Amino acid sequence: MSMVTRGDPSSNNFKTRFAPSPTGFLHLGHAFSALTAFDMAKAAGGKFLLRMEDIDTVRCKPEFEDAIYEDLAWLGIDWETPVRRQSERLEVYHDGLETLKARNIAYRCFKTRKEITDDIARAPHLSAHGPDGPIYIGEMLSAMEERSQLAAGRNFAWRLSMQKAKSLLGKTFDTLIFEEFGKGPNGETGSIKATPQIFGDVVIGRKDNGTSYHLACVLDDADQGITHVVRGNDLFPASHLHRLLQNLLALPTPVYCHHHLITDESGKRFSKRDQSVTLRALRADGVTPDDIRKRLVLAPSSSV
Repeated sequence: MSMVTRGDPSSNNFKTRFAPSPTGFLHLGHAFSALTAFDMAKAAGGKFLLRMEDIDTVRCKPEFEDAIYEDLAWLGIDWETPVRRQSERLEVYHDGLETLKARNIAYRCFKTRKEITDDIARAPHLSAHGPDGPIYIGEMLSAMEERSQLAAGRNFAWRLSMQKAKSLLGKTFDTLIFEEFGKGPNGETGSIKATPQIFGDVVIGRKDNGTSYHLACVLDDADQGITHVVRGNDLFPASHLHRLLQNLLALPTPVYCHHHLITDESGKRFSKRDQSVTLRALRADGVTPDDIRKRLVLAPSSSV
């Protein structure tokens, strides 16, 4: 196992990314994540990439994307070009989904969120809780039932059958691990046993764009040669599922470096709705990039 896959940030093969969704203006939490990834790449003599996760065609706006470039440049961050934009790679995600379908581990789910919620409510004792709430376990319809649903114009999402994935991989399913070089929300670090079943039959593709965050993320990280995924520990649970998808799609596994979340004085994490802590608002108030680093308890840019 190479130094990179073991999580050594001093390797000059180090490559990481910052992958925001242009659905609003960046805030202090984004600044912390971007600066942490950028500083790690710079210290290792590696590369820092910027990726726009813009597959949400309703909420993603060009003005937010432009603001991201402006804010990051103001912070003193530079990145490799061209910038990857997920909206330009839907065919790649489609091919990834086709691979999972060909392995007979992805199925169309026609149930609405309300129908799923109602199913869970009728038998709450049978529904364990996962990172996104109650776990949904579905089943593939017969060919006749599926044709009927499609003919009726029913919307659907593609779900990964966790049971079929487990059957396909056999003992390998229970031996999947990933390396955590940072810390999860409960201090998890080192070699972590992957437990993707905590997500149940997770959505991996949608009818409108043919993909999901999980599928697009693992495909892009692999294609871009990301060795270290640096992100907030709110996404730590996703690593369990991503490790499974990497195995199913024969993709390399990066090292994960999760960091703590930035919160306000009351302990509440920032969101894009907190206009007072957006970088553009702070900049307008005369705050400097070094002020941001001090507030986030990061080394000044001159010493990175």
